[in-house]
Amino acid sequence: MKNQSINMEEIIAKAQTLSEALPYIQKFNGAKIVVKYGGSAMLDDTLKYNVIRDVALLKLIGMRPIIVHGGGKEISSWIKKLGMEPEFINGLRVTDEPTMEVAEMVLNRVNKSLVQMMQKLGVKAVGISGKDGDLLKVKKKLSEGKDIGFVGEVTDVDSSVIDTLLDNDFVPVICPIGSDENYDTYNINADDAACAVATAINAEKLVFLTDIEGIFTDPTDKSTLISEMDIETAKEFIEKGIVGGGMLPKLNNCIDAIVNGVSRVHVLDGRLEHCLLLEFFTEKGIGTAIVKDSLF
Repeated sequence: MKNQSINMEEIIAKAQTLSEALPYIQKFNGAKIVVKYGGSAMLDDTLKYNVIRDVALLKLIGMRPIIVHGGGKEISSWIKKLGMEPEFINGLRVTDEPTMEVAEMVLNRVNKSLVQMMQKLGVKAVGISGKDGDLLKVKKKLSEGKDIGFVGEVTDVDSSVIDTLLDNDFVPVICPIGSDENYDTYNINADDAACAVATAINAEKLVFLTDIEGIFTDPTDKSTLISEMDIETAKEFIEKGIVGGGMLPKLNNCIDAIVNGVSRVHVLDGRLEHCLLLEFFTEKGIGTAIVKDSLF
């Protein structure tokens, strides 16, 4: 009887969780959700499967997800295998012609593996790069005035290919490669690409899956995680130097996305199992959500 009682409690808890999710499922039915996928979660097969399964679930309950993925760690690994040395300036990869060739090869390989995984879960997916359909047009991006090679800054997004895929029930999986006005190939920072895509399609949500739990008032104290912040607070954090390193450009991207029409931006720990579901479908959430204006 004791085991039966425990099992019943677990079943009731699951039912309560599903009941709590219902209003969120209703609210975001049909909403465009851009998920920027990268970091350590891409290197662990179990975590990778969990992320893709959660995106598949978002699709199956009526949302319209789009994945924009990175692959920086895999690119660096392949560059080393080929006897070259990865080089970064201010967090941006120095990308000469050989490095660009490796980056495109690796990103396309990652892209198709994610598509394959999605389709194994019964969801139709199509992998594209920013070169397809002139999706992402770029200009050369400088790093504090320095030329770092074939690194692109997005200047224009033609979202017609995304709209076509969504309208035909596919999940677009996008790798951050674009072309300039001369159709030369450029590597794009995946966060920048995700922000540009989310803005162009008027996404309801933009999600950054990262290697940290979210944004903290005190980065050394995990108890200071901020569940929700408005863009004015985000700007203050930048001005006061509360955020730095890799989070600084990410937070700037969050602000840009909100200013340009994205309703809500989330920063989540992609290493946490079911982080997307926990953030979207529970009252408390687990990461940091950035909004235009705080309700409090």
